[in-house]
Amino acid sequence: MCGIVGYVGQEECTPILIDGLKHLEYRGYDSAGLAVYNGTQIDILRAEGKLTNLEAALSERPLPGSLGIGHTRWATHGAPSEQNAHPHKAGPVVVVHNGIIENHLTLRQELTAEGRRFQSETDTEIISHLIHRELDRGADLTTAVRGALSSVEGSYAIAVVSETEPDKIVVARHMSPLVLGLGEQAGFVASDVPAILNHTRNMIFLDDGDLAVLTGADVQVMRLDGSLVERPVKRIDWSPAMAEKGGYKHFMLKEIHEQPRAIADTLRGRISLERGEVSLDGFELEKDYLDGLERIVIVACGTSWHAALVGKFWIERQARIAVEIDLASEFRYRNPIINERVLVVAISQSGETADTLAAMQIAKENGARILSICNVVESSIPRMSDYVIYTHAGPEVGVASTKAFVTQLAVLYLFAIYCARVREQLDSRKAAHKLLELIRIPALIEDILKNEEQVKIIAERYHQVSDFLYIGRWINYPIALEGALKLKEISYIHAEGYPAGEMKHGPIALIDEKLPVVAIVTRNRIHDKILSNMEEAQARRATIIALASEGDEEIQNRVRDVVTIPLVEEELEPLLTVIPLQLLAYYVADFKGTDIDQPRNLAKSVTVE
Repeated sequence: MCGIVGYVGQEECTPILIDGLKHLEYRGYDSAGLAVYNGTQIDILRAEGKLTNLEAALSERPLPGSLGIGHTRWATHGAPSEQNAHPHKAGPVVVVHNGIIENHLTLRQELTAEGRRFQSETDTEIISHLIHRELDRGADLTTAVRGALSSVEGSYAIAVVSETEPDKIVVARHMSPLVLGLGEQAGFVASDVPAILNHTRNMIFLDDGDLAVLTGADVQVMRLDGSLVERPVKRIDWSPAMAEKGGYKHFMLKEIHEQPRAIADTLRGRISLERGEVSLDGFELEKDYLDGLERIVIVACGTSWHAALVGKFWIERQARIAVEIDLASEFRYRNPIINERVLVVAISQSGETADTLAAMQIAKENGARILSICNVVESSIPRMSDYVIYTHAGPEVGVASTKAFVTQLAVLYLFAIYCARVREQLDSRKAAHKLLELIRIPALIEDILKNEEQVKIIAERYHQVSDFLYIGRWINYPIALEGALKLKEISYIHAEGYPAGEMKHGPIALIDEKLPVVAIVTRNRIHDKILSNMEEAQARRATIIALASEGDEEIQNRVRDVVTIPLVEEELEPLLTVIPLQLLAYYVADFKGTDIDQPRNLAKSVTVE
């Protein structure tokens, strides 16, 4: 999830580009760069690290000119470095890119065989070479971009400039956002509205498959086949603060709505439905190694620990490997039995969680291999690991984790299928079916989000209560824990999550007419069990908020407050059941007026014990 900005007009563009990148810095933070046409050639300046490093470099080496593109990067291919920072150049062509090119290895081999030389490890540089190749064949810049993109598989939002036609910026998008801005004798492009809102409020939002040509005088939008299309100009009246949040009131709500995109990005390039296989990030675990494992130990904290609990169900069920879940903060104090026949999996959004790092150190000292699941490229936890699978949630600004959680779940499910296939516990046909169901999840989450008003009404009804109880069973028990945690984090209401079967072992004593009970009562193998637990709570005058499957009329007839999720393979339910609980926590907190994005006493990354 990187940031793009571009300008063509009559003003000096470097200040405009830097201002735009500052408003996009929440989208990427490991490197940044600019490319500006100076009247003779395109000058490029890049810097690793925060945007301030690029500004310092510009003070030493200014970039004059009135046409340019800029980028702030969140690494997917290639470690954070000046070499891998955007923009990338091949011949006269310069490109910035958001997204992932799935067939980058094949294209790199093809271009290398033709004698083209690469300067970086990124997939983006491939696009610049493909466009350069089309120019060498006699195409103009717009046609060259169209021709190059016909070879590309994956997601992209790109902005392209060339020394051969230095009066225009050519842009295109597929499964990655891009917006155009119209100014007085000026054209703008950005990956998000905040980057250009200080300069224009007239915007064109491109659709997937659109390509546009910007000059200072006008903009032309077409499809990749060259056919011209009209896209409406919209007037954006957001405040700058609201624009940074994409029009949402809080970053947390924006990030809840980004979850379909985040899961799709995390799955992209890792699944082969034809073979029923999962590809990990450039590594393989040998069958002999997986068959020889005593167990897998997952260490994590907070929300990541809840993801681990769900992962345990998946790995044990699919791959038939014993899994143990540890709170990283407790792992080091119990003299754990770890050896070379144990795979330790560390899960962390930030990659800097102190307790998880300490647990990993003990595991390494005892001979275990370490696999990490992390969102931040080249952070400490991936660097300490033998293997790493990155989630592609993008930067998460809200302290209460949402999209990082669901992408961790997506990776854990992929890992379970991977292990099952390697260990021959799952044939290709069954694996392909499971993966196809997983690919459906982003669209199903979109359906849930369309009904958030229903959750908002329930939240208004209950936002003044002092306690909540969340119950779930089997694979949804960890989601009850996560739902309660979200409510505690941002609304400051006391909430507890329990496996519903444990109610009679203590929590049932808390239940009275003042206690709302959130029950996850979906249509799965233990539906009748959790239904009985719900009835036990109702018999003690509890108010029930039910999270049920669509079409469950029995629940609709028994409970006033019901939120539904689409029917899905039962093992994938956690990816859906968590969404209404995130929304419930958000709207309860919003009605209470708490600081949702920065709740009291909490930090985004816990870097001290």
